[in-house]
Amino acid sequence: MATILRGFGLAENLAIKNGTKILGSLGGSQIWQPQVQQKRNLNVHEHISYTLLKEAGIQVPKFGVAKSKAEAKEIAKSLNTNDLVLKAQVLAGGRGRGHFKKGLRGGVKMVFSPEEAEDLCGKMIGDFLITKQTGEKGRICNAVMVAERKFPRKEYYFAVMMERSFQGPVIIASSQGGVNIEEVAAENPDAITYEPIDIITGLSKEQAERVATKVGLGSQKEKTTEMLLKMYQLFLKKDALLVEINPYAEESPGNFFALDAKFRFDDNAAFRQKELFALRDWTQEDQKEVAAAKFDLNYIALDGNIGCMVNGAGLAMATMDIISLHGGSPANFLDVGGGATAQAVKEAFKIITADPKCHAILVNIFGGIMRCDVIAEGIIAAAKELSIKLPIVCRLQGTNVDDAKVLIGNSGLKILPVDNLDEAARLVVKLSKIVSMAKDAKLGINFEMPL
Repeated sequence: MATILRGFGLAENLAIKNGTKILGSLGGSQIWQPQVQQKRNLNVHEHISYTLLKEAGIQVPKFGVAKSKAEAKEIAKSLNTNDLVLKAQVLAGGRGRGHFKKGLRGGVKMVFSPEEAEDLCGKMIGDFLITKQTGEKGRICNAVMVAERKFPRKEYYFAVMMERSFQGPVIIASSQGGVNIEEVAAENPDAITYEPIDIITGLSKEQAERVATKVGLGSQKEKTTEMLLKMYQLFLKKDALLVEINPYAEESPGNFFALDAKFRFDDNAAFRQKELFALRDWTQEDQKEVAAAKFDLNYIALDGNIGCMVNGAGLAMATMDIISLHGGSPANFLDVGGGATAQAVKEAFKIITADPKCHAILVNIFGGIMRCDVIAEGIIAAAKELSIKLPIVCRLQGTNVDDAKVLIGNSGLKILPVDNLDEAARLVVKLSKIVSMAKDAKLGINFEMPL
């Protein structure tokens, strides 16, 4: 589950960890439960977030984006200051404490001349940044944001996020912004304030003023209220799921800047946010997940060795749970949805079998909208084309299941049909352990598909 949640932002983590407190002000009778769904939502680089905030009228430092060290030098000169900050444009948290594979420490650097900016950007661009969120592989840095450095006197945290528990958006705010906000949330939850927003009436001026007062910005109530209202309008206009500013910093009395920002957008809005979604950086995403997206498959790589192909997110989660119950470990979450074609099923098998850790495959389909015979055709096509030598356990129930069984039976392939999910999970766990032990012993065992 931790791997599935790896894409959550700070706001989502705050909502999950402090859910019971979030609704405390609403009467205390409601029990909050985190709502976890398998969704692939657009996440954009910080420089795009800066641009969106600037267009919305929220003040950000002057900046530019460099894709080469020469560009970095020119941008640094144009900013006309010797106080500069370089930020590796990598979609991962913890960049400042991360390190590059070639040895450079930190993805956020303070520099004091265009020449220094040029030198460090040359080391960042083209290298992989490793942080607490990226894993050992890291993520490629293709660009660096060069910005003027600010010296904040005080830092605050503000976010607008869509949260199912409120049936709409909520503002999350704190007087203790900056890099340690997660520690603040863990050690002092009372320092975090929540303001639910009625999705019909929207954010009122009174609500925004109340948030400003709660975080200690009563003396700057008008300016903070204006910023929050602009932030919420941006949230609506861009079909956002999350708009997070951390920190929102006061550089001098009455002079505030958004020094760091994170946005996440609803993939369901892609049809009306085409310009925004064209900015998606596919190099920052797992390539298997990218391949899955092309066929409308919902795929998330995990750390286990049993490949899963299921229709429906709920059934997929249940399948992963029952695999774990029998001592196995799922290698992926893969939901083919209700409208998958035989071609999409075949592509799903390509993605699953591309993972070298995968030692067995469990197919669990409950045919409602999704027909079992279509799944069977895809399995057969994949097994033949890919020459799959891994054991495949197939549990099909529902629409056209008898036709599917006939197709599998006549295919001449050793696909193991099991009607009971519990037995299917037990069998695939045993087979995966056999294959794992054989590989560990370097016996070269193959589960040959042709009879």
